Amino acid sequence: MSGLQSFLSLLERHGELARIPVEVDPVLEITEIAIRAVKAHKPALLFERVKGSPYPAALNLLASDKRVELALGRHPQQIGAEIKRLLEAAMPPRPQRLLEEWRVLGRVLAMAPRCVTRAACQEIIEAPQLERLPILQCWPKDAGKFLTCGLVVTYDPETCARNIGIYRLQVVGPDQTLMHWQIQKGGGFHYWKAEQQGRVLPVAVAIGTDPILTIAAVAPLPEGIDELAFAGFLRGRAVPITGGKSQPMAVPAEAEFILEGTVAPGERRPEGPFGDHFGHYSHPAPFPVFRIEKLTRRRHPIYAAQVVGKPPQEDRYIGSAVQEMMLPMAKLIHPELRDLWAYYETGFHSLAVASVRNRFGKEGMKTALGLMGTGQMALTKCIILVDDQTDARDFTAVLHALRDRFDPSRDFLLLPGVPFDTLDFTSFTPNLGSKMVLDASRCEGPAIRHPAKVDEAQVTSLHPRIRRTRLLEGALLAVQVQGAGRDVLEVLVKAPALSSVTLVAIVSEDVDLGDQESLLWGLFTRFDPARDVLFADTELKGAWPVYRGVLGIDATFKAGYPDPVLMDERVVELVNRRWAQYWHA
Repeated sequence: MSGLQSFLSLLERHGELARIPVEVDPVLEITEIAIRAVKAHKPALLFERVKGSPYPAALNLLASDKRVELALGRHPQQIGAEIKRLLEAAMPPRPQRLLEEWRVLGRVLAMAPRCVTRAACQEIIEAPQLERLPILQCWPKDAGKFLTCGLVVTYDPETCARNIGIYRLQVVGPDQTLMHWQIQKGGGFHYWKAEQQGRVLPVAVAIGTDPILTIAAVAPLPEGIDELAFAGFLRGRAVPITGGKSQPMAVPAEAEFILEGTVAPGERRPEGPFGDHFGHYSHPAPFPVFRIEKLTRRRHPIYAAQVVGKPPQEDRYIGSAVQEMMLPMAKLIHPELRDLWAYYETGFHSLAVASVRNRFGKEGMKTALGLMGTGQMALTKCIILVDDQTDARDFTAVLHALRDRFDPSRDFLLLPGVPFDTLDFTSFTPNLGSKMVLDASRCEGPAIRHPAKVDEAQVTSLHPRIRRTRLLEGALLAVQVQGAGRDVLEVLVKAPALSSVTLVAIVSEDVDLGDQESLLWGLFTRFDPARDVLFADTELKGAWPVYRGVLGIDATFKAGYPDPVLMDERVVELVNRRWAQYWHA
């Protein structure tokens, strides 16, 4: 099985595809259907009639664990185990062990892409008319329509190394989009080099590919590793490629659409706002312009798209699968690492938990610093360290570790003025912010504190803007407040009644304290550590700040933050009325 249409047939055979025969609007309506379908655990969606376009649209292709396994042909953990065995057999090389892994070696031999002269993606060659594609406007305040699942192909101007990444493309004309190359992205590095040399960068965008290519493009591979080769390893069969019709580059031969063009040096236009995977709109900012020279496609193509926004969305399942697959590589660099888990509820980059076995004092802190300097992990805002007996994927267990082992005077590290995720708005400075590490990985010695007990009425009485509270595992006191919260937090961290609590986090009224998904989202996506973290007491010893007492986090919504994404109520009502039609027409 390869190619989008083959995958759709596979999904249909497994009862994992719903065909929507009624006409739907790509402006907002499809998004509302798709996000409800994810939450209701419905199948992937094939919209057969999209308003204003002759082409069907497919969404939620990988929005379940089962569909991810169908795409990969096995569980992501099995792939991680294959990578682990291969690395163990290859370093140092042991011929007998390598022979024992002949199945995995077969996948290695399939990594080189296979060139073909006749390609399905070039059955039709025409001038670009993006208005004919069923491109979505996902959220009401988006700047327009965005391609959300295009695989962007570029080549390093110096080494010719290929990169394939997924970047959003805002449509600004029938043959132009804006290219949202964030920091720490391969395509952005290629453009930076081309721009330094004053050269135009050739670009191709593949839409509607084998979903395994999507997974490979999302994977945080080391810079210079070819995503097509990784996809060949995952599939166990070489990915077919063909030469572009207007650009000197190879493109995925089985894609539904290919956009070929260039990005010129020095040209920028305002891009955004766009409702992204942190659940907020990203602010408008200047980005390069992609000028499309040629559109090639299948004779009867299907357009593929993804919706991002407030979790959970489809990226929950893709991101979790990628983590499972890539963990052995992280362990190779950090042998003390037992597990590493980035939480989808926080947009992945806002919180990661690392389980480590400390072989010497503070080895876990060394691990955290190494992770924060490695690939996409360099964009992680908060790392919590736990010992190797704690389940890094269970936030309740993580809270127990923080409650029992975390002492801010020795276990808190703040890193101000470091690279920041482009999509993270909390520092108010694009691409620059702060990070923090909380080390709860100490195994020796007794617990630092016992589970806290808090009287909710007493906490509410501490400030008139406190609305609700919830104590989680005797460690984290979540406090819902009205309006700005800095003054509230200053009162809470110094309150004697809360001295036994490890963390106090204040959040805004749109955060549901009773729902862990909402709480993690509202907490970790709305604070910058250097600006918004407070302690009961801070002392400066030379250049070393020593923190004591309760760790407080101001995660309230602040002036200057972009709005959270919310669907237009008229569209919500429309989908309410039509819901039965979509599934039973």
